[in-house]
Amino acid sequence: MSDNVFTIQVPKEYGYVVLTAFSSIIVLMYKGIRVGLARKKYNVPYPLMYSSDNEKEGKIFNCIQRAHQNTLEVYAPTMMVMLLGGIKHPMLCAGSGAVWLFSRLVYAHGYYTGDPAKRSRGAFGYLGLFTMYGCTISLGLSMLGMI
Repeated sequence: MSDNVFTIQVPKEYGYVVLTAFSSIIVLMYKGIRVGLARKKYNVPYPLMYSSDNEKEGKIFNCIQRAHQNTLEVYAPTMMVMLLGGIKHPMLCAGSGAVWLFSRLVYAHGYYTGDPAKRSRGAFGYLGLFTMYGCTISLGLSMLGMI
């Protein structure tokens, strides 16, 4: 074998990473359903993304929509670092991913109040996210033989 080859063996604990990734789909579906219900409740027809109503109801819909949209904006890179970092650190990444997912629900429910400042209740999710970043960097450095 060449020195340029790095073999990866996925530990059985990687199954927890897979289940956490699957759970993220449930969270996205939940948030999407909440947007759909709010769209009907606040009479915001498709294809409009946001309500132009500046009254309380329009603002609440926009907060519900924004909570879902923000999660979609960060979803792909977050899942990437969880799935990659989990190769070397499966339990840590699965746990960190679960923290991130729970924080996205707390974030959303704070936002759903119509007071955008309450979304910061979910800021603890950055602990999970930054942990997954570290795990992914650790994997990359291991593959390069640097650690």
